[in-house]
Amino acid sequence: MNHTIVKHIVCIEDEPEMIDLIQLILSRRGFEVSGAPGGKEGLQLVRETIPDLVLLDLMMPDMDGWEVYQQMKAEETTHNIPVIIVTAKAQNIDKVLGLHIAKVDDYIAKPFSPQELIESVERILKRKPD
Repeated sequence: MNHTIVKHIVCIEDEPEMIDLIQLILSRRGFEVSGAPGGKEGLQLVRETIPDLVLLDLMMPDMDGWEVYQQMKAEETTHNIPVIIVTAKAQNIDKVLGLHIAKVDDYIAKPFSPQELIESVERILKRKPD
């Protein structure tokens, strides 16, 4: 029997359709994806579940992605969780990357192809020791 450990991913994203899409793409590859519709809920979910990876949207009404990211990195239990930034704001991505390139594991610009998402997720998870 194949005892592969299911990787758990938290997707923090304020558009429900985007969460559904990400869940659809990644569950086909055997990942378990939990969605949170905003930064505060997302942070709570990350603290409760300690996922293998977080997909984080930058633009959210209640608490933006950077704030979530900084809080995750500031906490002992969550600071080692890899983060992939998902953003539609291609025009300010340079600024974003300039500020955070050293720490963010990867970023994906919306709209992305399923393949891009899968490749990014699998690449980051391969690097992370279990």
